[in-house]
Amino acid sequence: MQDDDRFHFYEPALGHGLPHDPFNAIVGPRPIGWISSHDAQGVLNLAPYSFFNGFNYTPPIVGFASITAKDSLRNIRETGEFGWNLATRPLAEPMNQSCAAVPPEVDEFALAGLTPAPSRRIAVPRVTESPVSFECRLTQIVQLQAADGRAIETWLVLGEVVGVHIARALLREGIYDTAAAQPILRGGGPADYFEIRHDNLFKMFRPR
Repeated sequence: MQDDDRFHFYEPALGHGLPHDPFNAIVGPRPIGWISSHDAQGVLNLAPYSFFNGFNYTPPIVGFASITAKDSLRNIRETGEFGWNLATRPLAEPMNQSCAAVPPEVDEFALAGLTPAPSRRIAVPRVTESPVSFECRLTQIVQLQAADGRAIETWLVLGEVVGVHIARALLREGIYDTAAAQPILRGGGPADYFEIRHDNLFKMFRPR
């Protein structure tokens, strides 16, 4: 097979040869896993994860990947619970502040000027300022591995959503209005984010 000059090809194990790794930009924009947790002593933690998504409808299951064993992973292992909070355009700066590399004893809620709100089904608080939050109970922690079976220092944390908080203003005739929440998504490069807006909406129904 001849090389096609229209495409830049690389093998990730050998390097991409570009100014910035394009993988995150290609697999994007991605929902942000803004994860609240606390340790066994109740010390709060709040951190955004760019590898996050929903994985199942019934029961609803969400998950995020912790690249290296970060505080969120350790806390969730200890307590079996975590929260997910929607990161929005008005909350972009506080969300960014909460990803600062600080010691485990530092409360990122306080660091980012955010208010913890009591959850109803779990002990972990949610972000008061966020218009949507999930209360989650741990279902699995899976350490990822490479194609050759080698263990990778990344853990996929999966949790069942046992409680959902939605600001009533986002329910239009009972239907959740995605764009009205102004969710932000992680793009590529060192600092790229995107915002969902109504003018980007198009509809396409499944074939019958």
